[in-house]
Amino acid sequence: MDIASTGFDYDELEGEYAGVRRTDPHIAVRLREFLGDAQSLLNVGAGTGSYEPQDLRVVAVEPSKQMRALRSSQVVPALAHFAEDLPFAANAFEASMAILSVHHWPDLQRGLAEMRRVTSGPVVVMTFDPNAPTDFWLKDYVPEMHAVEMRRYGPIERIVQGLGGADVHTVPVTRTCQDAFQAALYARPEWFLRAEVRAAQSAWSHLPAGVEARAMADLANDLRSGAWDERYGHLRTAPTVMCQLRMVVSQG
Repeated sequence: MDIASTGFDYDELEGEYAGVRRTDPHIAVRLREFLGDAQSLLNVGAGTGSYEPQDLRVVAVEPSKQMRALRSSQVVPALAHFAEDLPFAANAFEASMAILSVHHWPDLQRGLAEMRRVTSGPVVVMTFDPNAPTDFWLKDYVPEMHAVEMRRYGPIERIVQGLGGADVHTVPVTRTCQDAFQAALYARPEWFLRAEVRAAQSAWSHLPAGVEARAMADLANDLRSGAWDERYGHLRTAPTVMCQLRMVVSQG
Protein backbone atom coordinates (compact mmCIF):
# COMPACT_ATOMS: atom_id res chain seq x y z
CA MET A 1 0.00 0.00 0.00
CA ASP A 2 1.37 3.46 -0.81
CA ILE A 3 0.13 7.02 -0.48
CA ALA A 4 -0.46 7.36 -4.22
CA SER A 5 -3.18 4.73 -4.00
CA THR A 6 -5.40 7.17 -2.09
CA GLY A 7 -5.79 9.36 -5.19
CA PHE A 8 -4.35 12.49 -3.54
CA ASP A 9 -0.72 12.90 -2.53
CA TYR A 10 -0.40 15.15 0.50
CA ASP A 11 3.38 14.92 0.16
CA GLU A 12 3.07 17.36 -2.76
CA LEU A 13 1.48 20.07 -0.60
CA GLU A 14 3.33 23.17 0.48
CA GLY A 15 3.34 24.80 3.90
CA GLU A 16 0.18 26.85 3.26
CA TYR A 17 -1.98 23.85 4.12
CA ALA A 18 -1.63 24.28 7.89
CA GLY A 19 -2.63 27.93 7.63
CA VAL A 20 -5.74 27.18 5.56
CA ARG A 21 -6.98 24.07 7.37
CA ARG A 22 -7.05 24.98 11.06
CA THR A 23 -9.05 23.81 14.05
CA ASP A 24 -12.43 25.49 14.17
CA PRO A 25 -13.41 26.04 17.83
CA HIS A 26 -17.13 25.41 17.29
CA ILE A 27 -16.48 22.08 15.61
CA ALA A 28 -13.86 21.22 18.23
CA VAL A 29 -16.38 21.66 21.06
CA ARG A 30 -18.84 19.35 19.32
CA LEU A 31 -16.14 16.74 18.76
CA ARG A 32 -14.96 16.90 22.36
CA GLU A 33 -18.51 16.19 23.57
CA PHE A 34 -18.63 12.99 21.52
CA LEU A 35 -15.28 11.80 22.91
CA GLY A 36 -16.87 11.76 26.35
CA ASP A 37 -14.80 10.81 29.41
CA ALA A 38 -11.97 9.19 27.48
CA GLN A 39 -8.43 9.92 28.63
CA SER A 40 -6.54 8.33 25.74
CA LEU A 41 -7.19 9.10 22.08
CA LEU A 42 -6.00 7.76 18.75
CA ASN A 43 -6.17 10.17 15.81
CA VAL A 44 -6.16 8.28 12.50
CA GLY A 45 -5.15 10.16 9.37
CA ALA A 46 -4.07 12.87 11.77
CA GLY A 47 -2.70 15.37 9.26
CA THR A 48 -1.29 18.51 10.85
CA GLY A 49 -2.97 17.84 14.20
CA SER A 50 -6.16 19.84 13.89
CA TYR A 51 -8.82 18.99 16.47
CA GLU A 52 -6.51 17.01 18.75
CA PRO A 53 -7.71 17.85 22.30
CA GLN A 54 -4.97 19.18 24.52
CA ASP A 55 -6.45 17.52 27.62
CA LEU A 56 -6.13 13.95 26.34
CA ARG A 57 -3.22 11.58 25.86
CA VAL A 58 -3.07 11.55 22.07
CA VAL A 59 -1.37 9.13 19.71
CA ALA A 60 -1.49 10.26 16.08
CA VAL A 61 -0.92 8.20 12.93
CA GLU A 62 -0.39 9.83 9.53
CA PRO A 63 1.08 8.17 6.41
CA SER A 64 2.16 11.38 4.65
CA LYS A 65 5.71 12.54 5.40
CA GLN A 66 4.86 16.12 4.44
CA MET A 67 1.81 16.25 6.67
CA ARG A 68 3.82 14.87 9.57
CA ALA A 69 6.41 17.59 8.97
CA LEU A 70 3.73 20.30 9.05
CA ARG A 71 2.60 19.36 12.56
CA SER A 72 3.40 22.11 15.03
CA SER A 73 5.33 21.75 18.27
CA GLN A 74 2.02 22.11 20.12
CA VAL A 75 0.90 18.59 19.13
CA VAL A 76 2.51 15.18 19.45
CA PRO A 77 4.64 13.85 16.56
CA ALA A 78 2.68 11.48 14.33
CA LEU A 79 3.60 7.87 13.64
CA ALA A 80 3.90 6.76 10.00
CA HIS A 81 1.09 4.22 9.70
CA PHE A 82 -2.01 3.64 7.59
CA ALA A 83 -5.49 3.26 9.06
CA GLU A 84 -5.75 -0.21 7.57
CA ASP A 85 -2.82 -1.59 9.59
CA LEU A 86 -2.75 0.00 13.04
CA PRO A 87 0.11 -1.38 15.19
CA PHE A 88 -1.82 -1.40 18.46
CA ALA A 89 -3.42 -4.03 20.67
CA ALA A 90 -7.17 -4.45 20.93
CA ASN A 91 -8.81 -1.77 23.09
CA ALA A 92 -5.53 0.11 23.43
CA PHE A 93 -7.35 3.46 23.39
CA GLU A 94 -10.43 4.73 25.16
CA ALA A 95 -11.47 6.77 22.11
CA SER A 96 -10.40 7.31 18.53
CA MET A 97 -11.21 9.78 15.78
CA ALA A 98 -10.72 10.33 12.07
CA ILE A 99 -11.27 13.91 10.96
CA LEU A 100 -12.02 14.42 7.26
CA SER A 101 -9.65 11.64 6.32
CA VAL A 102 -11.63 8.45 5.60
CA HIS A 103 -12.20 9.41 1.94
CA HIS A 104 -8.45 9.09 1.42
CA TRP A 105 -8.15 5.55 2.79
CA PRO A 106 -7.46 2.85 0.19
CA ASP A 107 -9.65 0.35 2.09
CA LEU A 108 -12.39 2.11 4.07
CA GLN A 109 -13.93 -0.98 5.65
CA ARG A 110 -10.60 -2.36 6.81
CA GLY A 111 -9.60 1.01 8.28
CA LEU A 112 -12.86 1.38 10.17
CA ALA A 113 -12.60 -2.16 11.49
CA GLU A 114 -9.09 -1.38 12.72
CA MET A 115 -10.28 1.76 14.52
CA ARG A 116 -13.07 -0.19 16.20
CA ARG A 117 -10.63 -2.99 17.13
CA VAL A 118 -8.17 -0.75 18.96
CA THR A 119 -10.82 1.41 20.68
CA SER A 120 -12.80 0.46 23.78
CA GLY A 121 -15.06 3.52 23.76
CA PRO A 122 -16.29 6.05 21.20
CA VAL A 123 -15.05 6.15 17.63
CA VAL A 124 -15.81 9.48 15.96
CA VAL A 125 -15.54 9.95 12.20
CA MET A 126 -16.04 13.44 10.82
CA THR A 127 -16.91 13.29 7.15
CA PHE A 128 -19.34 14.51 4.51
CA ASP A 129 -22.58 12.91 3.38
CA PRO A 130 -22.75 13.65 -0.37
CA ASN A 131 -26.41 12.59 -0.49
CA ALA A 132 -27.55 15.07 2.16
CA PRO A 133 -29.32 18.32 1.19
CA THR A 134 -27.24 21.49 1.21
CA ASP A 135 -27.62 25.23 0.74
CA PHE A 136 -23.97 25.53 -0.24
CA TRP A 137 -23.74 27.15 -3.67
CA LEU A 138 -20.49 25.73 -5.10
CA LYS A 139 -22.41 22.92 -6.79
CA ASP A 140 -23.91 25.54 -9.12
CA TYR A 141 -20.44 26.42 -10.42
CA VAL A 142 -18.96 22.92 -10.34
CA PRO A 143 -21.76 20.40 -10.94
CA GLU A 144 -19.06 17.83 -11.68
CA MET A 145 -18.08 17.94 -8.01
CA HIS A 146 -21.05 15.81 -6.95
CA ALA A 147 -19.88 12.81 -8.95
CA VAL A 148 -16.37 13.25 -7.56
CA GLU A 149 -17.61 13.37 -3.98
CA MET A 150 -19.95 10.42 -4.44
CA ARG A 151 -17.01 8.39 -5.71
CA ARG A 152 -14.72 9.45 -2.86
CA TYR A 153 -17.15 9.37 0.07
CA GLY A 154 -19.94 7.08 -1.04
CA PRO A 155 -23.07 6.62 1.08
CA ILE A 156 -22.51 7.50 4.72
CA GLU A 157 -24.17 4.19 5.60
CA ARG A 158 -20.88 2.52 4.61
CA ILE A 159 -19.22 4.17 7.60
CA VAL A 160 -22.06 3.25 9.94
CA GLN A 161 -21.84 -0.36 8.85
CA GLY A 162 -18.05 -0.41 8.96
CA LEU A 163 -18.15 0.62 12.63
CA GLY A 164 -20.70 -2.04 13.46
CA GLY A 165 -23.42 0.53 14.01
CA ALA A 166 -23.26 4.26 14.78
CA ASP A 167 -25.29 7.44 15.09
CA VAL A 168 -24.98 10.21 12.48
CA HIS A 169 -24.99 13.80 13.72
CA THR A 170 -25.27 17.02 11.73
CA VAL A 171 -22.40 19.44 12.39
CA PRO A 172 -23.21 23.17 12.18
CA VAL A 173 -20.76 25.20 10.08
CA THR A 174 -20.50 28.87 11.00
CA ARG A 175 -19.77 31.91 8.86
CA THR A 176 -16.38 32.38 10.55
CA CYS A 177 -15.32 28.71 10.43
CA GLN A 178 -11.53 28.60 10.68
CA ASP A 179 -11.17 25.25 8.92
CA ALA A 180 -11.39 26.25 5.26
CA PHE A 181 -12.94 23.13 3.75
CA GLN A 182 -15.25 23.99 0.88
CA ALA A 183 -18.57 24.47 2.69
CA ALA A 184 -16.85 26.54 5.39
CA LEU A 185 -16.41 29.28 2.78
CA TYR A 186 -20.12 29.64 2.03
CA ALA A 187 -20.01 33.34 3.03
CA ARG A 188 -16.50 34.02 1.62
CA PRO A 189 -16.64 33.18 -2.09
CA GLU A 190 -13.53 35.23 -2.84
CA TRP A 191 -11.43 32.68 -0.95
CA PHE A 192 -12.02 30.13 -3.71
CA LEU A 193 -10.08 32.33 -6.12
CA ARG A 194 -6.91 31.75 -4.06
CA ALA A 195 -4.91 28.82 -5.42
CA GLU A 196 -3.49 27.95 -1.99
CA VAL A 197 -7.00 27.55 -0.59
CA ARG A 198 -8.10 25.20 -3.35
CA ALA A 199 -4.83 23.27 -2.99
CA ALA A 200 -5.81 22.51 0.60
CA GLN A 201 -9.16 21.08 -0.56
CA SER A 202 -8.37 17.72 -2.12
CA ALA A 203 -11.55 17.38 -4.22
CA TRP A 204 -10.28 19.82 -6.85
CA SER A 205 -7.51 17.44 -7.88
CA HIS A 206 -10.09 14.78 -8.82
CA LEU A 207 -12.02 16.91 -11.32
CA PRO A 208 -11.68 16.43 -15.09
CA ALA A 209 -9.09 18.63 -16.77
CA GLY A 210 -10.21 22.20 -17.31
CA VAL A 211 -13.18 22.11 -14.92
CA GLU A 212 -11.45 23.96 -12.08
CA ALA A 213 -10.25 26.77 -14.36
CA ARG A 214 -13.69 27.14 -15.94
CA ALA A 215 -15.47 27.24 -12.59
CA MET A 216 -13.09 29.81 -11.12
CA ALA A 217 -13.41 32.02 -14.20
CA ASP A 218 -17.20 31.89 -13.90
CA LEU A 219 -17.05 32.68 -10.19
CA ALA A 220 -14.63 35.57 -10.70
CA ASN A 221 -16.88 37.04 -13.40
CA ASP A 222 -19.96 36.75 -11.17
CA LEU A 223 -18.20 38.39 -8.25
CA ARG A 224 -17.09 41.29 -10.44
CA SER A 225 -20.53 41.76 -11.97
CA GLY A 226 -22.46 41.34 -8.73
CA ALA A 227 -24.31 38.28 -10.04
CA TRP A 228 -23.04 36.11 -7.19
CA ASP A 229 -24.35 38.53 -4.58
CA GLU A 230 -27.70 38.79 -6.34
CA ARG A 231 -28.17 35.04 -6.01
CA TYR A 232 -26.31 34.14 -2.84
CA GLY A 233 -25.49 37.41 -1.08
CA HIS A 234 -27.84 36.57 1.80
CA LEU A 235 -25.34 33.92 2.85
CA ARG A 236 -22.67 36.52 3.58
CA THR A 237 -24.43 37.30 6.86
CA ALA A 238 -26.04 33.91 7.55
CA PRO A 239 -24.67 32.63 10.90
CA THR A 240 -24.68 29.00 9.70
CA VAL A 241 -25.40 27.08 6.52
CA MET A 242 -27.12 23.78 5.88
CA CYS A 243 -24.38 21.58 4.51
CA GLN A 244 -23.27 17.95 4.41
CA LEU A 245 -20.77 17.86 7.28
CA ARG A 246 -21.46 14.99 9.68
CA MET A 247 -20.00 13.23 12.70
CA VAL A 248 -20.53 9.47 12.78
CA VAL A 249 -20.27 8.24 16.36
CA SER A 250 -19.90 4.59 17.39
CA GLN A 251 -20.02 4.08 21.14
CA GLY A 252 -18.47 0.65 21.13
